[in-house]
Amino acid sequence: MRRRSLIVALGCVGMAVGAWAQKPPLLPEKDVAALANELSGETAKRSLEGIARFHRQRGSRGFHAAAELIVERLRAYGLSDVAILQFPADGKIFYGTQRSRPAWDAEFAELRQITPEIEGEGGISPDGKTHWRADSMVWKERLLASYEAEPIVLAEDSESADVTAELVDVGKGTKESDYAGKDVKSKIVLVSAQPGAVQDLAAGKFGALGIVSYAQNQKTAWWGEDENLIRWGHLETFSLNKTFAFMVSLKTARGLRERLANGEKITLHAVVKAGQHPGNYEVVTATIPGSDPKLKEEEIAFGCHLDHQRPGANDNASGCATILEVARTLQKLIGDGKLARPTRTIRFIFPPEIEGTMALLNGWGTIEGRAPDLAKFPSLNGPALAKHIKAAVHMDMVGGGPETKAVFHVTRGPMSLPSFVHDVAWAFAEWVNQESYQFAATGTADYPIVAPEGGKEPLRAEYSAYTMGSDHDVYQDGSFGIPAIYLNDWPDRYIHTNFDSAANIDPTKLKRAAFIGAVSGYYLAEIKNAEGWQALQRTSQQGLAMSFYTASKLRNLEGRETCVFLGAITLYRDSAESSIYRFTNSARGSGLRPPKCEDKSVDPAMAGMVFGRVVQPRGPLAVFGYDYFADHAKAAGVSTPKLLSYEGLWGGGEEYAYEVLNFADGKRNAPEIRDAVSAEYGPVPLQLVVEYLKALEKIGVVEAVK
Repeated sequence: MRRRSLIVALGCVGMAVGAWAQKPPLLPEKDVAALANELSGETAKRSLEGIARFHRQRGSRGFHAAAELIVERLRAYGLSDVAILQFPADGKIFYGTQRSRPAWDAEFAELRQITPEIEGEGGISPDGKTHWRADSMVWKERLLASYEAEPIVLAEDSESADVTAELVDVGKGTKESDYAGKDVKSKIVLVSAQPGAVQDLAAGKFGALGIVSYAQNQKTAWWGEDENLIRWGHLETFSLNKTFAFMVSLKTARGLRERLANGEKITLHAVVKAGQHPGNYEVVTATIPGSDPKLKEEEIAFGCHLDHQRPGANDNASGCATILEVARTLQKLIGDGKLARPTRTIRFIFPPEIEGTMALLNGWGTIEGRAPDLAKFPSLNGPALAKHIKAAVHMDMVGGGPETKAVFHVTRGPMSLPSFVHDVAWAFAEWVNQESYQFAATGTADYPIVAPEGGKEPLRAEYSAYTMGSDHDVYQDGSFGIPAIYLNDWPDRYIHTNFDSAANIDPTKLKRAAFIGAVSGYYLAEIKNAEGWQALQRTSQQGLAMSFYTASKLRNLEGRETCVFLGAITLYRDSAESSIYRFTNSARGSGLRPPKCEDKSVDPAMAGMVFGRVVQPRGPLAVFGYDYFADHAKAAGVSTPKLLSYEGLWGGGEEYAYEVLNFADGKRNAPEIRDAVSAEYGPVPLQLVVEYLKALEKIGVVEAVK
């Protein structure tokens, strides 16, 4: 999971569930009971422990081993169309906006400190006849990092090397001034930043041979608290300045820095056998076929991401183990006759984060190197698959126990994609909140949803506004428009570190996440019309609108800003309510337009600017390990738009840019797009939005509509 530290909660919508009392929403109680009884947090955790054994970098042997483990389980559970789909990745092929990154593997890596020591002591022999001198020099070694023991110590995309060199402390290492007065040529630099942020300066400009980084974890309240954490490190995949980098703990780095500051010379010996090579993105997929002759062509997708460092237990062995448990449970209950076969097909997808999903939805794959069979495996045809997926349930970090300090979120989609789908997930999550709290407080509940080996704390799930950072960004990008339920933990004090281990995963949390995902996905796979949904939809959306209204007061919005904010929320509510008809292929459409909030300051020329996204390329512009906008803007001579670094009241440049592109639908003009993103993330100057839209036009992502 890639994370921004900002998460904006929409507030409690608890009034929406008051009418349900303790009865489960939406599905018949017998179906809910069957799923609650069969789902196993312990089974999910056993799968998680298996996945967490592997160092799962893209295209690597470790990733393939994890993929084979998933395939073996899916076949044993009896799912259909089980396969590892392969999409070539060589650094040249594009999947939409994702430039494929070559596979990366490592065989060996060690970093040792070597210290010269004099062996023996000078003096006279016991018989008084022999004089000898202590001139025998030996090298004493201390192991600082071993890939064999902890693969996380070697930064991804490191290249092979065998060097002995002096260590030089350059602080953060991201600015030329960090190197002022320091000779780092043919030496190894010690930095506090991520290796990829310094390699072009350190190795490219100043001639360093390698990097040792003590980059700290993503900032939360616990940032820098545990000095033994080793952060997962990355070099830039496409940098021309190839090098290697080792990651060390803050404790190790402090010791090295103090010795260097005292004038001590430190010599390191680094040996690395690793590198990029042409390979494949591998995506495991399987299905539970639908029962309706026509609607079975439509699919509900369950997603996670199978890659990341070892152990990577919560991020994201937890998501993959959980949807694997959902697959087992649904298949078993359907086979036993305890659940009806769903109307739509349910698909399970285990890709590398973001880039694998981009390949799947954009590209043409093969089955483990064999010729494609499009009749049996429609998922080989990415564009066709994307059209068939009606909604996705994405799980990224769903098992964090008390030690992780995790808060569980049911995250809404972006305001550019209003959908009832998100309220389905929240209806079930709020019900689990109630049941689990009642059990924790009284010891009694009809559906505590507790694992025997897990905790008994209440879930306390939060209903959160859209935040970026995982594959849900791909599904909900305007070029795909697939609403995605996003279940995720944040904060997590151990994310992307050596301490993200299975010991910190709670089986009860896994079971509850699996339950919310399973009932949501099964309901979406079954629903044929809007009957029975409208009352819940109206109530939950009214609660959402009221929470936004309260939030607007708390945020001190005034005048036109309040008009924009509340108008956008009303539009969102009504559009989400009408989305049920589009989902079920009913005749009714929304026909809704953005609200009009008078702005006399708008330049008429800007009011006439309307942009629509082109058909290709598809996908968000900020993907994984590659920045489509930055790369193409540089080639087109476009300077970096100010919007990309803008900080709003409750959102930043990345979110603004994502939604500006999504709202460029060929109907909204520039001021309407400005109003839409202002309502979502806070007021933003129209000039910044127009500048970004024009930049997108110059790189061929949008075109002017007359």
